[in-house]
Amino acid sequence: MHWLWPFLHLVLLLVHVPTCKSSSIADIFNSWCQQYGKTYNSVQEKEYRLKVFEENYAHVSQHNSLANSSYTLSLNAFADLTHHEFKAKYLGLSPSADDLIIRLNRGSDSVEGSNLVKESDIPSSLDWRKKGAVTGVKDQGSCGACWSFSATGAMEGINEIVTGSLISLSEQELIDCDRSYNDGCGGGLMDYAYEFVIKNRGIDTEKDYPYQGREKTCNKEKLKRHVVTIDSYVDIPPKNEKRLLQAVATQPISVGISGSDNSFQLYSRGIFTGPCSTDLDHAVLIVGYDSKDGKDYWIVKNSWGKYWGMDGYMYIIRNNGNPEGVCGINMLASYPVKTSPNPPPPPPSPAPTRCNLFTYCSSDETCCCARRFLGLCMKWKCCEAKSAVCCKDRSHCCPHDYPICDTRRNLCLKQIGNATIAKQLGNDFSSG
Repeated sequence: MHWLWPFLHLVLLLVHVPTCKSSSIADIFNSWCQQYGKTYNSVQEKEYRLKVFEENYAHVSQHNSLANSSYTLSLNAFADLTHHEFKAKYLGLSPSADDLIIRLNRGSDSVEGSNLVKESDIPSSLDWRKKGAVTGVKDQGSCGACWSFSATGAMEGINEIVTGSLISLSEQELIDCDRSYNDGCGGGLMDYAYEFVIKNRGIDTEKDYPYQGREKTCNKEKLKRHVVTIDSYVDIPPKNEKRLLQAVATQPISVGISGSDNSFQLYSRGIFTGPCSTDLDHAVLIVGYDSKDGKDYWIVKNSWGKYWGMDGYMYIIRNNGNPEGVCGINMLASYPVKTSPNPPPPPPSPAPTRCNLFTYCSSDETCCCARRFLGLCMKWKCCEAKSAVCCKDRSHCCPHDYPICDTRRNLCLKQIGNATIAKQLGNDFSSG
């Protein structure tokens, strides 16, 4: 039960601390900073965050005082962010008008066929987590790549259903390599991610191509590791909640949603009923459905870590009479189709490069010392190039075929006879 303590701690703070005293708000804020490991660069920044926190505190308190609400809010890890800051950092679904027209013109009805459970066989409730088709909750951090997490979640689900093997798939591969239409941390769409995996003839695992929380150069070797495949994908017609239910009864489903509302940001538990817009800006995964106290709801897996919502999940009301669904959840649903077996397992990836006893870089990176004291390296970083030259400024590196660092001019150089050839110095270190 230790996982309940952070939640109970904040509940006690909300109950026992008077809301009228600014000093009490400061105490709550300091406790909150300790709980979530928050630090700020200046006193001014901390004072500004306290002001934002106080506004969110007031919103949480006001909502939780409502007697008839089916959900509660909390001062979670996003409680020091404004609405606009939160939207800029943690959302990343970006369907354009052209994307929606393409979906409408794909003729998805003709593709669905017998893949879906028959309406007469749909169970009254279903949770794909209990059937072993859902990986653990992931955390996209401040990279707006929710689309990749939604897509991998759907592919992980159908792969387990078809093969019996639950494999966590690589969002980082999609972020780095799926660049025809999607934009990495700048946003994207699940349909394009499915198209990428189909064209690439598979996708690598999370373990082999781990998440970095930022865009990096596409790893071409890992791109060739086709561990899990899909054959096609289906777009569910918008505003068709019956078809969406039929699909969720078949497998976990990717959906777009409006996730930028203040109550969505600070959601804690219960059946979310809004208010929220239907302007789609976030992507999540529906992993089941159920009912409670006469209210039907979707079980939704998010990608904001386990400290948001109910260990990373939320319930969203369904069958509320709105064709678009609460937060637009019925508007942009899709799922991958898998009928073919996966290819034979690829050979294991090369072992990581060892910098010291505790620090490693991937096999296609070079260890560079970023901080040295008395001749000993105190901090290692990874240069995103194999057999690279580490520059003396301890912040950059150059590829082995351009081995001369000229950090003053931001260049990497090589000499051929009497000529010197230059290329832009572009390899900053990443964390080891």
